[in-house]
Amino acid sequence: MNTTDKTKITVAATVNAPVEKVWEFWTSPEHITRWNNASDDWHTPRADNDLRVGGKFNTRMEAKDGSFGFDFWGVYDEVKTNELIAYTLGDDRKVSITFKSNGNTADVTETFEAESTNPVEMQKGGWQAIMDNFKKYTESN
Repeated sequence: MNTTDKTKITVAATVNAPVEKVWEFWTSPEHITRWNNASDDWHTPRADNDLRVGGKFNTRMEAKDGSFGFDFWGVYDEVKTNELIAYTLGDDRKVSITFKSNGNTADVTETFEAESTNPVEMQKGGWQAIMDNFKKYTESN
């Protein structure tokens, strides 16, 4: 086995909304700031998104009590409207998100390279919680 192989983690959800709405809510800063958190004690006060190949995104994620925060950012490698987003994070990890239309629902599948600081299950749980929050927000708006 190649020691440079990175562990890949996948999270997913079926969202009860057309893929066009799902795409808009996933990519528009005004929506990102409303769903991009893993728990109720966190929030995303700012999101910038230049959705094009070579474009950059940056979301500020913070604990609501101000005790901790970080910028989550990267550069887009591939963008196919309503189908695919692929990007490289600031720490060189790769992420891809696919959007599959099923009429009035859409499957969203996100695969990312794990980082080496936190356990894989913890990372998967956090990213899945954000995905679940996205689904809940999109379906209720």
